Amino acid sequence: MTRLRRDMFGWLNGPGQSFRNPLPNSTNYLSAYDRRGQLMRKHKEDGSLEEETSTDLRPFPQNAYFQSQTVLGEDLRNEIYRQVKEEGKTVRAVSVELGVDMRRVGAVVRLVEIERRWRSEGKQIAAPYQKAIHSMIPTKSLDTEGRQKAFESINDLPVNSLTQPQIFYPTSESRPFNRVDAGRVFSAAPRLPDESPLAHPHNRTISNKKQEIIGKGEDERPVLLPADSRIPHSHMIDYFRDDADPAFKYNDRAKTERYNARLRQDQVDRMLATHRKQAADDRRTTRVETPRWEILVKEVKATREGTGLNGRGTKSPGIRYGVPSQDRKRGAKKIPQKVEV
Repeated sequence: MTRLRRDMFGWLNGPGQSFRNPLPNSTNYLSAYDRRGQLMRKHKEDGSLEEETSTDLRPFPQNAYFQSQTVLGEDLRNEIYRQVKEEGKTVRAVSVELGVDMRRVGAVVRLVEIERRWRSEGKQIAAPYQKAIHSMIPTKSLDTEGRQKAFESINDLPVNSLTQPQIFYPTSESRPFNRVDAGRVFSAAPRLPDESPLAHPHNRTISNKKQEIIGKGEDERPVLLPADSRIPHSHMIDYFRDDADPAFKYNDRAKTERYNARLRQDQVDRMLATHRKQAADDRRTTRVETPRWEILVKEVKATREGTGLNGRGTKSPGIRYGVPSQDRKRGAKKIPQKVEV
């Protein structure tokens, strides 16, 4: 037997015995144990273990920058599905209440729906594998005693490409330069008049998110809205403004009523916008019923405004037929040559 083999079996029969019977409902990474195989976390007065630290969540001891991320527990996933599908709450409201990003809430509802459909169809579910994995990685469970702690940040804002270049913009000292002005500078849009209500960020939250378009033809581009309007939960800004308002600061009931009213109005506005879009699409569509199929016919126009001067516009169907892609041309520059602000 070689020395390396003896060392391996020595570790398996010594410190490695801690991993043969791992701790239940806890991670069991090497970084949480010392060289003798003893757990470095201590027990509390009630007998339970201390919470896992960032060091305990490192699966690879030599890589200090990789940590095991927390996943949603089974009870929290079912609670998200119950509130959305059974109670009829909006995805936005469930996201704020449980501290889960809206995209993750939508994904959970779809996956749980598929799982339940498979169970009703008699398909086999890998439940034992899921249970074993959840027992070895950090999971977020539903808090039934108090307010649910946030699972993740729900108001993250991705960096917009318009904000990446540096711009030196001279501005007047007699007028405040706010986030609305900064977005219009990045978009090369003219400044709004001082008397315009949309020139102030506090008027750009949940009530006004209409996108402004500037330019003509191929130079059309949207104006960058302030962060107050682009974050997923802009209605929370209005809630904290009410909290700072002396008229509502100590009136929790009034603050909650105003908060719920904004959510209901936002939901109604979104539904009306969806119905208007669907109605406009139905007006442009002619339906032809056949014994077997329903044929949908839409009238389209391939005009110069849609195809553009070079035939590469995006507002008409069939725009690229007969026009070769720029990537297929020999000698064409395929990397950006300038930054358009």
